[in-house]
Amino acid sequence: MSEAPVVTRFAPSPTGFLHIGGARTALFNWLYARGRGGKFLLRIEDTDRARSTPEATQAILDGLTWLGLDWDGEPVSQFARADRHHEVAEAMLASGNAYKCFATQDEIAVFREAAKAEGRSTLYQSPWRDADPATHPDAPYVVRLKAPRDGATVIADQVQGDVTVKNAQLDDMVLLRSDGTPTYMLAVVVDDHDMGVTHVIRGDDHLNNAARQMQIYRAMGWDVPVWAHIPLIHGPDGKKLSKRHGALGVEEYRDMGYPAAGMRNYLARLGWSHGDDEFFTDAQAQAWFDLGGIGKSPARFDFKKLENLCGQHFAGMDDAALLREFEGFLKATQRSPLGEAQKEGLAQALLLLKGGIKTFPQLIEKANFVLASRPIEPDEKAAKALDDVSRRILAELTPHLQNASWTRDALEAAVGTVAEAHGLKLGKLAGPLRAALAGRSVSPSVFDMMLVIGRYETLARLADAQG
Repeated sequence: MSEAPVVTRFAPSPTGFLHIGGARTALFNWLYARGRGGKFLLRIEDTDRARSTPEATQAILDGLTWLGLDWDGEPVSQFARADRHHEVAEAMLASGNAYKCFATQDEIAVFREAAKAEGRSTLYQSPWRDADPATHPDAPYVVRLKAPRDGATVIADQVQGDVTVKNAQLDDMVLLRSDGTPTYMLAVVVDDHDMGVTHVIRGDDHLNNAARQMQIYRAMGWDVPVWAHIPLIHGPDGKKLSKRHGALGVEEYRDMGYPAAGMRNYLARLGWSHGDDEFFTDAQAQAWFDLGGIGKSPARFDFKKLENLCGQHFAGMDDAALLREFEGFLKATQRSPLGEAQKEGLAQALLLLKGGIKTFPQLIEKANFVLASRPIEPDEKAAKALDDVSRRILAELTPHLQNASWTRDALEAAVGTVAEAHGLKLGKLAGPLRAALAGRSVSPSVFDMMLVIGRYETLARLADAQG
C-alpha cells in the first residue's frame, strides 16, 4: 500500500506584510512538499476582520510570489469557512464530545478568584459539563470541548521530540463563542483536516496548541497530522527578532535589493542544515530538506551570511533571469524602468558586473557606465580625479584611441603609451578614465567598459570630460 501524498500548508494571519519568520515557515513547508511530489497549500487565517483587509492579504501573496514560493490551488479563506466550523462543533455536541456552557463571564471570574485564593488550578471547570440538557436555560451559551481530565497527551514532534502534556493542565476550551462564531483553535483543526494536511510545520510558539488541537482530532475520529514545531528566529543578540534588529517584512528585503534565490538559500539555512553545505540551489534544497535537519535552538539572523550567499547567487545567476528580477526590483521600488538601449548595454555588461555584487543597488552603481546617458555626471569622489592635469592627459590619449583597433590588447597598449610618456604607471590613468567613462570611482576595468560601450561612445565621453 502506497503512502498518502504529502500535503503541507502555510496559514498566516494578514498583518500587512509577510514577516521574515513566516517566510521561513512557508519555505520549509514548500521545500518539504515539493521535494516529495506533494502539495503546498495556502490558507489565510482572516477571522480577525479588523486586521484582515484585502491589502494585508495581498501583501502576503506578493511576498510569497517574490520569494518564488508557488502554492497549489486557490488560497483558502478561513473566515469563509465559518459554517463548516460550526457544523463540526454541532457534530461534537451530538456525539457528546462537546457541551453547551451557560456560565457568564462574572461567574467564571468568581471561580478563578476562589481557585487562586485556595491555591487550586485556575483552569475553569464548568458546572455545565455533565448537566442534563433538560436543565439548560434559555440564555446565551458557548460550546466547549469535553476534554479528558485524566492521563496525558503526547505530541510526537519531529523537531522537539515527544512532548507530554498532562490533560489536567488543559481546560475545556471554547469551540464556538456565544455569538456562534468559531474560535481559532477549532477553525485550524477543521481546515487542516478538510484540506488533507498531512504535516503541520509551524513555529514552536504553537507547540502548546498542538496538545489541545489533538483533542479535537480525536473527538472527531480524524487522523492527527505529523507535527514539526520549529524554533523562532532571533536577532544577532540572541533576542527574539524585532524591529530593533532591522527589517522584519519580506518586502523590505526585496526593496533592499536582495535576490530571491539568495533569500531562499539563506532562510533555508536559518535553522536547518545539510552537513556543511551553505550554498545550494532550489533543486538541491528540495532534494535534501527533511525535518530531521531542523535544529531545536533558535537561529540567529546574520546579515553578513545573507549577503555572502546573495553574492554567490548573483555570480551564478542566468543572465536573462537576473535581468527579469532586476526589472522587477526597479518596478517594486518605483524606479524608472530600463530603456531598450539600457537593457542591451546591461545584457552585454553582465559578465563584468555579476561578480562582487550582493544587492541590486550595488548592481546599479557598478553598471552606471551602461545605464547612464551622456553627459556622464561624475559623483564627488570621481570628480576629484578629473583635475586639469588629468584632462590634458585624456585629451592627449584621445587620438591614440581613435586610431587603435578596438581590442583589449590594443586599448591597453594605447593607454600604456600615453602613461609612459608622462612617467606614470598605467593604473594612474585608470582613475580619470573611470571618472570619464562611468562617473564613478569604482567600476569594472576601464578596458572592459570601453569594449562594452564601443569606440564612438568612449571617445564622446572622453570629449565631454575634457570640458
